Amino acid sequence: MAKNIFNVRVYGILINGQNQVLITDEFRFGYRITKFPGGGLQFGEGIIDCLKRECREELGHEVEVSEHFYTTDFFQRSAFNEKQQVISIYYFISMKEPRDIPVRQKPFDFDREQEGAQIFRWIDLRSLRENDFTFPIEKKVANLLRKKTQEIKE
Repeated sequence: MAKNIFNVRVYGILINGQNQVLITDEFRFGYRITKFPGGGLQFGEGIIDCLKRECREELGHEVEVSEHFYTTDFFQRSAFNEKQQVISIYYFISMKEPRDIPVRQKPFDFDREQEGAQIFRWIDLRSLRENDFTFPIEKKVANLLRKKTQEIKE
């Protein structure tokens, strides 16, 4: 019998006072990717602890995890390992000083494009589009997030 291998990912949705959401551009495994801040669950780690650790590592700041936003509800094969199924979990997060995050304006504006390169950008929620992201799950989350913010304004 084949062994099921799951890759559980946890991501944070950080929205600032100007109604912008934080995204990250990265260079991983030889590819340019755009996603929300976050990453992979480690064995023995809880989901919330994973998100807090990933944000400390990536953003350099402690975050507060609030409301659950979305968990993958469709099959998604890993882009990097065809024998893995990706399950992604998204939470709204907040932090005391989001303006302390070093951001760039231009996508993939790395100082040097090399493995592990990463920059952050703010994108206005009104202009957020699925094509701003690399992977199918993030594309769906972008659409859901835009829809939710439009509903709040109506």
